[in-house]
Amino acid sequence: MIKGTVFDVKKFSIHDGPGIRTTVFFKGCPMDCWWCHNPESQAPGPEMMFRARRCIHCGACAPACPQGAISIEGDVVTTDGEKCTLCGACVEICYAQAREMVGQKMTVAQVMAQIEQDVVFYDESGGGVTFSGGEPLSQRDFLLALLRACKEKEIHTTLDTCGLATWDALESVREHVDLFLYDLKLVDDARHLKFTGVSNELILRNLRALSERGHDIMLRVPIVPGVNDADEDVRHIGALAAALPHLLGVDILPYHHIHVDKYERLNKVYRLPAARPPSPERMAEITHMLQEFDLDVHTGE
Repeated sequence: MIKGTVFDVKKFSIHDGPGIRTTVFFKGCPMDCWWCHNPESQAPGPEMMFRARRCIHCGACAPACPQGAISIEGDVVTTDGEKCTLCGACVEICYAQAREMVGQKMTVAQVMAQIEQDVVFYDESGGGVTFSGGEPLSQRDFLLALLRACKEKEIHTTLDTCGLATWDALESVREHVDLFLYDLKLVDDARHLKFTGVSNELILRNLRALSERGHDIMLRVPIVPGVNDADEDVRHIGALAAALPHLLGVDILPYHHIHVDKYERLNKVYRLPAARPPSPERMAEITHMLQEFDLDVHTGE
């Protein structure tokens, strides 16, 4: 029985492909983007989130932990990551719901049961299911089984991918994907390495290979001030997109910082603390620059 690790299943999604969709978020990603809006998606296994502001300091979690990983001094609650085994005992006892396990093992049947609940909405709106993350291709067997199951039910499939995978992985799933949402951060390889932790050589090679084979692709570009919003960066993206033999269009997504508190909950450091969303005027300028390459450009939220 094939299982995968999922950290969320979002119903009635309208920003992850056409129509009303169910978005399944896979855990695990090979990239380490400085601005990642889903830091809980990066690690492949389950993680513990702790909302300090919800904690009522009742002290119930410390004796409930079989590993003795939780200590309380005054109003400060500390969890020793080396001792914690993610057993979930503290989550079950937390009256204030300050603790949350992120990521759970699910079977294909369990995920499909949630997807199939909303088939009527997919049919009426032209929607379907979107597999996102993290990076779904990091769990290729699980992804492939879900794609095949959706095809058997005639459910439209979208794959939201960063493209950092072997061609063998893409080759195995591509015929079961109706639409690719292909995330593109930077064209300059050195700066891509700096801000994501990986080279973009394989990402761009896979993008071109999918386009050459005629797959429906929407490029998705997060506009992150100080990272990829300079005129030169935008024109590099425009030139690359315009050179693709088959492309539906480009979605530009303005950076936001409502996700920053997730880093605190995961005890992680956010590396762009001073970044602010681009202004509507700047987004309009970027749209115009990309349209000069004769691209169909959409601005997301």
